[in-house]
Amino acid sequence: MPSGAETSALRTNDDSPDAGDSADLQIEVIEFFVHIAQLLHLPKSIGQIFGYLFCAGEPRTFDDIVRDLSVSKGSASQGLRFLRNLNAVRVIYIPGNRRDHFEAEDRLSKLAAGFLRERVEPQLEVGQERLARLKNLVERRSLSDDADLLLRERVGRLEGWNSKARQILPVMLDFLGI
Repeated sequence: MPSGAETSALRTNDDSPDAGDSADLQIEVIEFFVHIAQLLHLPKSIGQIFGYLFCAGEPRTFDDIVRDLSVSKGSASQGLRFLRNLNAVRVIYIPGNRRDHFEAEDRLSKLAAGFLRERVEPQLEVGQERLARLKNLVERRSLSDDADLLLRERVGRLEGWNSKARQILPVMLDFLGI
């Protein structure tokens, strides 16, 4: 596991005696979310941005994110867009300030629901289309041997799995209260 210096170059402007402890804690939280992002096969910057905003005591600007995390503007922009699509980050209006400010969602139910809608649901749709093509291919084959029979049975099993997943998803979203 990379050290905090390798994973997150968090910059702070706080010179108080406790600033080092606070920065160390922020780095650990950011690394926690980087690890989760990597488990989900998401870019490291997604975890960095979410962790940074999750720790922030107040909404942060795009420029704060770029500066404090030492990430490129492109990476910050893509990461924020992705996180906003998941409803993991929201834009906060600050009176008298024209810049967008960002804040992390801290309710697990909302994070899970956003992930299910944005990442899982589309994959189930794609899976449905692929299964229809597979079923069509299998049905056109003559059942000449055991391998063909096994293939037909396995495609049927995949259809059942996909059907169950599509039935469970709305129940999960309802359970999450979203």
